[in-house]
Amino acid sequence: MREIKKIVIAGAGTMGASMGQTFAKFGYQVVLYDLFPEALVKAKKLIAINQETEVSERILSREDSEELLDRIDYSADIHCFEEADFVVEAILERIEVKHKFWAEVSGLVGEDVVLATNTSGLSITKIAEVVFNPGRFLGMHWINPPHIIPLIEVIKGEHTTDESAEIVRDLALKVKKKPVIVKDAPGFVLNRIQLAILRECLHIQERGIASIEAIDDVMKYGLGLRYACLGPFEVSDLGGLDVFSNIASYLFADLSNADASFGLLKECVDENRLGVKSGAGFYDYSNGKDEEVIKYRDQMYTKLVKCLYE
Repeated sequence: MREIKKIVIAGAGTMGASMGQTFAKFGYQVVLYDLFPEALVKAKKLIAINQETEVSERILSREDSEELLDRIDYSADIHCFEEADFVVEAILERIEVKHKFWAEVSGLVGEDVVLATNTSGLSITKIAEVVFNPGRFLGMHWINPPHIIPLIEVIKGEHTTDESAEIVRDLALKVKKKPVIVKDAPGFVLNRIQLAILRECLHIQERGIASIEAIDDVMKYGLGLRYACLGPFEVSDLGGLDVFSNIASYLFADLSNADASFGLLKECVDENRLGVKSGAGFYDYSNGKDEEVIKYRDQMYTKLVKCLYE
């Protein structure tokens, strides 16, 4: 496989833009590609906003930030992939859209170029059905916001070679991320855990055991604090496996085992209350609260990541 110097990212949304600035931060030349020029304009603006935060938090100097921005180009020309040393895709989460994209792009790039999709749950093996030379194709799942959250899931499909997985793992390490190699399964690992937690939180709220505010506080000031430093197996070892086994013996039967969206989540989606993006979800984000909560999230995540790396 060729040495990676130029990275082309497909999809100039929130994820693609943030991934682009991460690669550029560590010296890679980046091309951010999107079919729609207006998406590229928004991406450039978003990256500039993110950079203001990194400068204000003293993660980067003003000079380093300006050099980072100079390493990012923007393109709506599909032929930009012909010069790529590595490609990662972050387009619409629909299998037919990804199939159309990869059927074309995997034929444009060099045969020695590793290809990755940022899908958060679609089958890597299924997407790879249209990819030319599928052994070099795999998942590289970044977590929102990608320029802050350290974790990257490196997902091997049925045809992915060990060499390709190691190349992507090494690339993630070079940009100071925390990669984990996992097998292709629905939701991979992070989303399987995340949705299991959300399902039980919805169950608790629906049964009237606690309000959504109280449930969020339990997570932030209890479990979240633990899990920021230790994983669930480490926490269990420290607490005593006999204790956890005993709790499981009477509690597992009372937990939710719902196999479809339900309760407050379904109500919100049915009423088009989709969260920050629509101005309302479980909480209200009108009158500028949307920008405030995004800023707060990024500041808190940044401070926490600093603590973890220190």
